[in-house]
Order: sequence, then C-alpha cells, then structure tokens
Amino acid sequence: MLSSYLDVPKLLTITVHNETFALFLCVSPVGRENSASFFVVHSHNPPAMEPRQKLCYLLLFTVSLIFLLLNASDRLPSLSSDLASPSRRFIRNQPSASTRHSDHSLDVPKHPLDPLTVQEINRVRTILLSHPTFGSVSTPYALHSIALHEPPKDFVKSWSKGQPFPRKASVVARVGGDSYVLTVDLDKGSTKVENFGHVSGYPTMTIEDMTTATVAPFADARFNLTITERGVNLVDVACLPLSLGWYGKREENRRLIKVQCYSSKDTVNFYMRPIEGLTVLVDMDTKEVIEITDKGRDIPIPKAADTDYRYSHMQANHRTVDLINPISIEQPNGPSFVIEDDHQVKWANWELHIKADARAGVIISRAQFKDPDSGETRDVMYKGYASELFVPYMDPTDAWYFKTYMDAGEYGFGLQAMPLDPLNDCPRNARFMDGVFAAGDGKPYVRSNMICIYESYGGDIGWRHSESPITGMPIREVRPKVTLVVRMAASVANYDYIVDWEFQADGLIRVKVGLSGILMIKGSPYTNLQDKPDDEDLYGTILAENVVGVIHDHFITFYLDMDVDGTENSFVKVNIQKQETSPGESPRKSYLKAVRTIAKNEKDAQVKLKLYEPAEFHVINPNKKTRVGNPVGYKVVAAGTAASLLDLDDPPQKRAAFTNNQMWVTPYNASEQWAAGLFVYQSQGEDTLAVWSERNRPIENKDIVMWYTLGFHHIPCQEDFPVMPTVSSSFDLKPVNFFERNPILGVPPNRDTELPVCKASASA
Repeated sequence: MLSSYLDVPKLLTITVHNETFALFLCVSPVGRENSASFFVVHSHNPPAMEPRQKLCYLLLFTVSLIFLLLNASDRLPSLSSDLASPSRRFIRNQPSASTRHSDHSLDVPKHPLDPLTVQEINRVRTILLSHPTFGSVSTPYALHSIALHEPPKDFVKSWSKGQPFPRKASVVARVGGDSYVLTVDLDKGSTKVENFGHVSGYPTMTIEDMTTATVAPFADARFNLTITERGVNLVDVACLPLSLGWYGKREENRRLIKVQCYSSKDTVNFYMRPIEGLTVLVDMDTKEVIEITDKGRDIPIPKAADTDYRYSHMQANHRTVDLINPISIEQPNGPSFVIEDDHQVKWANWELHIKADARAGVIISRAQFKDPDSGETRDVMYKGYASELFVPYMDPTDAWYFKTYMDAGEYGFGLQAMPLDPLNDCPRNARFMDGVFAAGDGKPYVRSNMICIYESYGGDIGWRHSESPITGMPIREVRPKVTLVVRMAASVANYDYIVDWEFQADGLIRVKVGLSGILMIKGSPYTNLQDKPDDEDLYGTILAENVVGVIHDHFITFYLDMDVDGTENSFVKVNIQKQETSPGESPRKSYLKAVRTIAKNEKDAQVKLKLYEPAEFHVINPNKKTRVGNPVGYKVVAAGTAASLLDLDDPPQKRAAFTNNQMWVTPYNASEQWAAGLFVYQSQGEDTLAVWSERNRPIENKDIVMWYTLGFHHIPCQEDFPVMPTVSSSFDLKPVNFFERNPILGVPPNRDTELPVCKASASA
C-alpha cells in the first residue's frame, strides 16, 4: 500500500479545441507550494518528477496504456463517452459488469416514438457543431441532453406501421457558460434555437460534471492536508458530488456543487465511513475549490467491520445462510409476450411502446387494450413515466441541510440506471432492452440490459368463486393471475430504486417503486444511544458504533397522460360520504353514498389524500358510455403513501412544490413534462407543476394529464445496516366501467397437462 506521503493518482479530463484529453493528476497530501503535478496521456513530454513521485507515475504509466487501448476501441467512441458509461457520483475503479453488449450501430427507428439511435445521435452532434451557437472550435460546450423530440400527439395516434415519420432531436446544451434549448431536424439537417423563457437553474448534470467535480478537491493542498490530518490515506478516499439546492443569492450565477468524502479502507461500502463534517464547495465550470468547511474533526470515522455486503465476502467469512431452495418460472412454450421492432410489446390484450430515457429512466407510451368483447383496440394511456424524485434529508446542520436531491432533474434517473443482473434483478424468463444515450461530448454510448420485461406469477388469483355446500352446487372456479412486468433499476450513488410497471390481463396497471441500496449515513461521536445527552437531536437513528442513519423522505412524481378511450377526458372526484337515514326510514341509522363532482378547472383537481375523507379519483371519457349508460373510465387507487411535512416556505419545498399535493390534473401541454421544471439544478422553484397549475386552466372534457406522487417517510433502523432490505409501495390505474363485464371471464384455468414437470436434481 502506498504511504500517505506518496503522491496519489487521480483521473481528470480537459478539453482543448473541443478535443478531450485524458489527464492523470498526482496530488501530494502535504501542504507545499507545488502540490499538484500533471501527466497527460497524449503528451510526448512528461513533466519532471521528484523522486517521491516516481512510484505514482509508474502506476500511471500502466493505467495510461490501458486507457489508450480502450480509447482506440470502436466500442468506446471517446474518453468523454467512456467516462459517462459508469454513471456514478464518484470516480472509482469499478469491475466490469457481466452483461451482454448488443451492437446498436445499425439500428434504425421503426416507430415515431422510438428513441434516437446511435447513428442519429452522431448526426445530431455533427449538425449541432456546425451551428453558429457553438462558435469557434475553442468555445467550450457540453451537451447535457440529446433526446427524441416527439412528433405531435395527433400525428402519433393517427400513424400506421409502414408510414414515414419525422425525426427531430431535442437538445439541452451549455455553450460558453450559457444554457440553450435547441431542436435539431434530422430530416432537413437544420437547427432551431428555442426560447425557453427566463427561468433560474441549470440543466441536468452530465456524467463528466459529476466525475470531474470529485477530482477538483485533490488539486487543492488545503483539502489534501485536511484529509491526512483526519488520519485518512488519500488512496482510500472516495468522494461524492452532491447537488446543493438553492438557498439564496450567494449561490446564484455560478454552477456550484458540494463534494463530501469517505474512507474506503478495508471495505467496498465506503458510505458507512464518512469523513464527517468535511464539505468542499466547487465551481463546476472552472473546477475551482471555492470553500472548504471542516466541522467534524472530533467525530471519528466509523469502523469498516461488518459493512461489506458482498456475497463473496460473506462466503469467505462463513456467514452465508441457505434459507430457500432455488426457484424459477419455466416457460417451455416460450413467453406469452412478443417484442416487435425493438420497442413495441404485445402481451395478452395489451399493446405498449417501451423506451429508455436518460432523465425519466423508462417511458411507457401508447398503452392500449384490445377489448375481449368488441375486439376493438382501445386507448388507455398515451404516456407514463417518473417525472421527478425529491429526496430531502431531515438534518439542518451545516454538512446536511442542503441534501434535498432531485434525482431526475439534477442527476438523470436514466443516466444512473445500471445493467440489470439476470436471474437476480430479473427472472430467467426475462427479455432485456438496452438504452442508448449521449455523453457530454455528444457521442453515443450504450447502457446494456437497462430494462427487463417478463411475465410474473406468484400464485396470485385473478378471480375465483366456490359455492357453499348448502347450495348443493359443486362449483369451484379459479383463474391464476399472471402479470407482465417492465422493470428498471437506478443506483443513484448509495440509493437503489426499482421501478416496475405491471400490466394485468384485466386491464389494471400497477406502478410500483422499491427502495433498497445503502443509507446515506452521518458520522457520530456516540457508540451507544445511552451516550447521547437527552437534549441533543441526532436527526436519525444510531445503527452501529458512530453511525447514524438520518431521517429522510422519498417522493416520486409520475406523469400520467391518460387517454381513456380517446383524448378528451374529465377528472371526477367521487366522495364517499356518510348519509344518515330519516326517522322511521330504516332500522339502519346511516350508510355510505358516492357523490360525484367533475373538476372544471385545475384547482378543482388538486388532491390531498385524507384517510377520514375517503374518495375515488376517476379519469373518464364523458363522450363514451357503456351499454347501460356509465361513462368509461380508469381510477387511481392509492396504496400506502406519504405527504411532505416541510414548511411551504422552506427553500427545498418551494423547489419541490409539486409534492404539496398527491394528485394534480393539468391540460396537456407538450412543454410541461418535468414536475420540477426543465432546468432543475439550483432552480428556485418558479417553473414547477405547482406554478403551472395556479393558472387554473379548464380541464373538463379536455386532453388532460394526471400527476401522482408516491411518498415514503424513512426513519432508519438497524435492519437497514449495512444494506437495506427492499421496501415498496405502489398505486394502481384500474378500469372503472371501461369494460361491459369482467374482461378475463374467458381466461382458462391452469391444467396439469399444460404445465412443465420439473424434477429436483439428484444432488438435491
């Protein structure tokens, strides 16, 4: 192991005339005048070295050689694109994932909503760089987002397979320190600069923003000295780039980020070993260290013991437990779903379009259901996805008050998606989809196995009825419930989110979010709760010696463009009220009745869920009726959820005002897709769902969008240490008078002759 007095290699990138170079940085931990030396991979003249730097550069030579070989590969188009691929909040040496890599270089779009292909992203970049906005070759730029600019909704709904369709890209860029929104017409080869109005905030960070921000502190001698004085070897330091929200004018007119660090000595789970109280404020554009705050010198770094969660580590320490036998769903006839043209999925009576998205993760579009009685394919939902995630931590102290993350708008929920692990993330019968994204330099890269699709059966029942013996009718009718699951998982640094879209044969859609991963913990001077003074607030729970799990919330706001049997829909609140009977009317004193109210304007549809004021929430098509006269519709069925309790004037809540209600309904507007606004980073909250809804626009019998927020309060407990068991919650979109009768009435029961016979192995 390198001594703490030896220089430490770090990776950095620089761009000269828009050409990216790999830069390796040898940083000395001691405070001296020349505290940083640089070695550029492409340089023909390495710098002069001091004797104590030789070991550092010997290591760098080996790493550089490997880096150059990788950079020459056709699969990795640029250094910048390669840096984008790991999609982490920190730079670490990561083992290669065991995933299948598909060649997407020849992909062509087959549907108007198909994501941009590798060829299209390359063409977008070429067109952009010839535009005057990007100035001369020396003008610094970054492409924060390159995504499909979707055709108008009317066009998509009337399009038929085989017909041509336009291809445009929506681009968010930073050029010379200014933000731009551009539309690139791939058919015409032209670029249009869009007017997005005057709003605060900056675009979603690129992966390059995140990685280079974590390197910046190591070029500052003060930081290196602070680390060594805290007893940490610089080679063991892992850092996270943390978005800082917005708390006043001091943070305006500069793209800022805060960096906090951990010790990875003796564990891969460095999150459990914070260097508490040490915060570095960095300018993301200049990479300048603006401020270093160290208010935790009296707080020890927690021990590494019992923090490693890897199975290989458990095996080596004889701590594995085989509680269950292996289980798998076998489908000898293959799956019941088909994937056509790469993104179109057909299963049971469902048809839907699925694609990966850098910001939202996974987008479900054109969800339609074939009516079992009429044979008509009917619209249910035009588009659905996770629009924003708000994660505020409940600690007002200096090193924690700003931790109020917007994981989609600041970090990119899809950018943080990791390749799914076959057999563990998804069962044996799953099929996988890749994501194709653009790095900060505009070059494409592939996120393999980002989405999986599979059929799930866990012994659930679709419907059943058995007759009591007293009727004399020996009837027992049961139908199994099999669902189609579309899954993605994002690892936003320590936290893992599992997002499932479940489609049932009876027309129900269940949206489920699972939380797992590792807590963001706080170092503490206390090893036992009895050591804490009664008047001191820990802001969380002691989980282990010197480890506090801080209380926090998770809010996931979903965009749900419901088109129930057509575009013109209405929102109906069905209040369930107690009705008292008149004297002498009945032996009963009270009963419940349903009182329906159609929302006329947006404010009528702002909903806070209340346990003792129950209601149903329907999206109906008032222009379509069932045989007996009921308007066709779908309803939102809330499960366990949570509401934000923060003060409405608290800066984080102003930015996350879209969580003030659990439901909102707005008229469809193609520019209103992100609940926290287009530019979220350091935004002040003036371009959010809550602001749009204040316009109080008409929504009756209109093309409307429903927004639903799924919430979690998380008070950590010891069972969350060192990695959390998954906790889940969900909501349903359920047919309500959409069908004339039970749509799975004709589904057959399971029969022994149709099921595979699985035998245990001889060794079992």
